[in-house]
Amino acid sequence: MATWTAEVFENEYLAADATDVHAIVSVGCTGAGAAGQSGDAAEVIIVDTSGSMSQPHAKIAAVRKAAAEAVGDIVDGTWFAVVAGNHKAMSAFPPRGGMVRATEITRSQAEEAVRHLEPSGGTAIGSWLRAAIALFGSVEAAQSHAILLTDGRNETEAPGDLHAAVQAATGLFQCDCRGVGADWDVNELRGISSALLGSVDIIAEPEKMAEDFRQMMQASMARGVADAKLRIWAPQGAEVLFVRQVAPAIEDLTSRSTSVSALVREFPTGSWSDESRDYHVAVRVPAKPLGSEQLAARVQLIVAGEVVAQGLVRATWSDDSTLTTRINPAVAHYTGQAELADAIQEGLAAKAAGDDTTATLKLGRAAKLAAETGDEEATNKLKRVVDIADADTGTVRLKRDVSKLDEMALDTSSTKTTRVKR
Repeated sequence: MATWTAEVFENEYLAADATDVHAIVSVGCTGAGAAGQSGDAAEVIIVDTSGSMSQPHAKIAAVRKAAAEAVGDIVDGTWFAVVAGNHKAMSAFPPRGGMVRATEITRSQAEEAVRHLEPSGGTAIGSWLRAAIALFGSVEAAQSHAILLTDGRNETEAPGDLHAAVQAATGLFQCDCRGVGADWDVNELRGISSALLGSVDIIAEPEKMAEDFRQMMQASMARGVADAKLRIWAPQGAEVLFVRQVAPAIEDLTSRSTSVSALVREFPTGSWSDESRDYHVAVRVPAKPLGSEQLAARVQLIVAGEVVAQGLVRATWSDDSTLTTRINPAVAHYTGQAELADAIQEGLAAKAAGDDTTATLKLGRAAKLAAETGDEEATNKLKRVVDIADADTGTVRLKRDVSKLDEMALDTSSTKTTRVKR
């Protein structure tokens, strides 16, 4: 049985007339078990088999190997299927469509089937997602997860089809997205993975695809808690400004809430393994007289309708500036990490648009923030795109002839965060 913890990091002291309370709520889970322990799990592996996968030949060979590796790590009893996607979605396994339970025999059959995948046609990612929706809807499963791989952009279906498919899939299954090579759209895959509570990353070299697929499947199979929700109560007159997951990656959950009552809202967090995640909760409360104390928010983790962990966010109004001017280190760290992600994405967008002035300004800000928050990975990736003259002041120069893969690697990693040191 899973054990949960919740710990709150904040500076509860507010100056006179101050109204905004910021807290980091760190949630931990141990003993989650394996996927499907509380009910059935379902997995769909979606691989791009469009014509572009034939060049170079190593790409389709890597897809075959990666799909086989992922299939091999599916836990016995899990419903699964493999979808081959080009301008339409086709069942690579089972051969007649639908889903089957994972056994030694069905895994072996699927591994053999994916070894014969052949590239042809265009790219219609919306149709792939709709196929996954139908597959997951054909079985009863407590948790559903998909892996989606493409090497291109969504180009062979009507505008809006992909958006509609993502909306239809939201809340039905989680999806980790991967792009191989340099011809796919980071924002396109990020939009899918974000809506479906998954991850997005680049596979620059086809030969690394199999290991990445193996890791994604192993991570999925380790998520023994099918679904958890973050339930937040705020008092009458208060407003929840935003709720963001800030570690291990930034994900804004604010717009995804559902109302439980006039004062309570729930935010989806998806399935869990043995792990910890940090959430930034911001609440605006009416100002109170100096010396007043108030509970600004109650943050609870809900699993199967039960409260499994709780943290309290408090506000105390004080005229002691040594108390009210402190910024909690965790709040400061993750605020900087969120700004870092924005600066990288805005800088790369400006660079792509030919606005070198804005690109230099934004990527310089990113270099400064990366140094301040100790994000060495971001710093190293930034160095492939800009020359950092002075990280303390954010002075950088755009490099010439930057590899598109290096820019995409920086972009996809922008929302990954470093944990605050406590």
